[in-house]
Amino acid sequence: MTRTIKTAAFAFCASASLAGAAWADCGEVTLTEMNWASSAVVTHVSKFLMEQGYGCTVKTVPSSTTPALISVAETGKPEIVTELWINGTPAYEELSAEGKILTIADVLSDGGIEGWWVPKYLVDEHPELATIEGVLAHPDWVGNRFHQCPDGWGCKNSNADHIRNWHVEEAGIEIFQHGSGETLATSIAAAFENKEPWLGYYWAPTSILGKYPMVKVDFGVPYEPVLFKCYADPDCDADGKTTFPVGPVKTVVTKDFADTHPDLAELMSRVSFTNAQMSEVLAWAEQNQASNEEAAVYFLTQYSDVWSTWINDDARAKLAALIK
Repeated sequence: MTRTIKTAAFAFCASASLAGAAWADCGEVTLTEMNWASSAVVTHVSKFLMEQGYGCTVKTVPSSTTPALISVAETGKPEIVTELWINGTPAYEELSAEGKILTIADVLSDGGIEGWWVPKYLVDEHPELATIEGVLAHPDWVGNRFHQCPDGWGCKNSNADHIRNWHVEEAGIEIFQHGSGETLATSIAAAFENKEPWLGYYWAPTSILGKYPMVKVDFGVPYEPVLFKCYADPDCDADGKTTFPVGPVKTVVTKDFADTHPDLAELMSRVSFTNAQMSEVLAWAEQNQASNEEAAVYFLTQYSDVWSTWINDDARAKLAALIK
């Protein structure tokens, strides 16, 4: 299947390039390639549509949430942040208020789900682990360890206040900070392979939560928006307990980009995936050990009825051979 997708990728690019040999050049566009899988898929799907449908030269910028917004604030680049989880990102509100960025889409139409999770096989054995009180009362059942987000991820900030307010370390649970999203995911896969304890942060849509049955830990308290805003701010130490909301996941662009590339801003305002669509693509990619680019081509080949509604008439004519 992966070989078929690679062949399709070549055919996509070749046919689109031949069709667009005389296109006007829209110039160079910069967009983020965040260091988690769903964002990378959004980025490479968008890159393909811009290059082959709109004649752009697209540069992807590897990044994560905090560094990307710092760069936008200081340099105006990258021009497009394709997948931004705004609940853990206080700089988002500042840049929005200053008019430096515009929010143009819910790139995950039904929002993102985040929280603390334990494997279902642990909850089957110890039902108490479905709640934070049960976790704290039995730290050995989760291996005396909490798997924390890498540096640069917004969830690292909100987790830090959860850890402090729930007295997680005092309960005997070590905080293990991962160096990357890959090692965080690998730790879950390894736990399942060996049926070992695991407790940590994760989110959906992801192939991991699609592949491995996990139970979200119930904090037993309501979501408090004002309090969680402080949780998400690295310079604010929140006192009080809250839970994770269903997170708005947005695409943002710089004001200058929206002014100079209205056709591309319109395209990005339409780029939106359901959790079911994205999870299916990510599960396929993991099963086939596919790259981010191959996962994007898989989406483009399987969901032309979706993405063909995102593009304008000129781009649709250029990509007509690829639309079922």
